[in-house]
Amino acid sequence: MDTLDRSKALTSRISVVVLTHNRAREVFKTVERLLALPERPAVIVVDNGSTDGTAQMLPLRFPEVRVIACERNLGAAGRNLGVAAATTDYVAFSDDDTHWSSGSLAHAVRLLDGAPRVAVLSARVLVGDAQTLDPTCIDMQTSPLEQGLLPGPALVGYMAGACVFRVSAFRHVGGYEPRLFIGGEESLVSLDLLDRGYAIVYCDAITVTHHPSPARDARLRRRMLARNAALVAWLRLPLREACAATMHAMTVYAKERTFARDGLALVSGIAWAMPRRRVVADAVLWMRARVREAQRGRATVPPMRTGTGTGTATAESDR
Repeated sequence: MDTLDRSKALTSRISVVVLTHNRAREVFKTVERLLALPERPAVIVVDNGSTDGTAQMLPLRFPEVRVIACERNLGAAGRNLGVAAATTDYVAFSDDDTHWSSGSLAHAVRLLDGAPRVAVLSARVLVGDAQTLDPTCIDMQTSPLEQGLLPGPALVGYMAGACVFRVSAFRHVGGYEPRLFIGGEESLVSLDLLDRGYAIVYCDAITVTHHPSPARDARLRRRMLARNAALVAWLRLPLREACAATMHAMTVYAKERTFARDGLALVSGIAWAMPRRRVVADAVLWMRARVREAQRGRATVPPMRTGTGTGTATAESDR
């Protein structure tokens, strides 16, 4: 099979879904890099209700790209629309400030073809022009879970904007919950995948470069992460964890001076979650406990790196 035939074969196996919101400049650069990949993947851009003309300009500049224009910002659930439009076996996710390295998508296809139990490959993430390894990847590399016959370290989570998904597994668990919007939203997907017997794997051989956008609201992000951790706990985790996550969220709201507004919203969210509550299997809880224990052990050692990460459970760029 010559290079052209291999490229055509890969195009039919994997596509890239890019999520963007009011970052036209960033998404243009990302799409340009994705279209230059030797794998020639189909590129689907989900525009989350941008008001900067992104959805209108993209088709003019990149007519080969499919653009899905949402009427409003759906948060992470916008990715569900991208997967629904995909016709390939696998989907690589990218945010508008991340892009895949040459050869990574082809390697991901080969790995997933050979490991049918694996639902997600979480990529190695290099940050900025300095190409610094994201600290979360260090946690993933040293996962305490048994690898067995998996093509990499087993995980309890993944990076939402830097992963390759088996489309059938994504659809099996229903994708991202719209209520969670953004901030640790992949935690619920991870729990549901593991509970259904799928594996999540870290793969150091597939690489994403992340150029963090300066358009971020750190305070809002802290509150969203705390809220979603509590809601996910009420949806899938034992009562003691749900209560602890709720107390943590309330503490964050108090520090941010948003207790009345955000606390009331969280109570409403818990009322929504309760009828949908389904605690995951003991085996999944055991995996999470092993990861937490390992993280606590590493926390006793003075850190040798800079930056922030959220462990093997979640790390994704703001969207």
